[in-house]
Amino acid sequence: MNIFRLVADLLHLGSIFILIARLNQSKSCSGISLKTQALYLLVFVARYLDLFFSFVSVYNTLMKIFFLASAGYIVYLMTGPLKPTYEKSLDSFRVEFLVGGAAIFALAFPHKYTILEVLWSFSIYLESVAIMPQLFQMTRTGEADNITSHYVFALGGYRALYIINWIYRYYTEDNYSDYIAWVSGVVQTVLYADFFYIYFTRVLKGKVFKLPV
Repeated sequence: MNIFRLVADLLHLGSIFILIARLNQSKSCSGISLKTQALYLLVFVARYLDLFFSFVSVYNTLMKIFFLASAGYIVYLMTGPLKPTYEKSLDSFRVEFLVGGAAIFALAFPHKYTILEVLWSFSIYLESVAIMPQLFQMTRTGEADNITSHYVFALGGYRALYIINWIYRYYTEDNYSDYIAWVSGVVQTVLYADFFYIYFTRVLKGKVFKLPV
């Protein structure tokens, strides 16, 4: 494992800890898209079914368990204890198009035509667009609290660093290629472009995340 992937994984972990801490400390899920969190849960379930059939390393196994458990816990909080604070009217992105599109791409362009590989491909395609309901909700409100902004930034940063990881591996490993992950990762990072700009120009200067009018 190279340093870029390690830092990316730490950012991914950090984003989840930030979100869980924010939910538990504020006792509110206001400003958080349940649809995005449900999509991430679906992503991890589809991707990590191999947890029961293959072993890569202790690190790999622990990461899979953590992502599954944390995604389930977040959805539980938002549909259970914190449900009264959920802003359903603002979380209105049509996720069926995202799920359906990812399913079509997974069937048309899988890594391999096996059940686990089609599900893996589905999870990669879906993860690339899973943040869209959250970004859409932030667009509708025009702003977000800084903790939510840090969460979204950490998610975007994790994916951006994975692109650097892929470039590094391409030049240092023989016969390394993963076009599905590459294309999906670039699409996912591009979706964060406007958010990154506002984050760097406002949030890091101590201002509230707010979209320009």
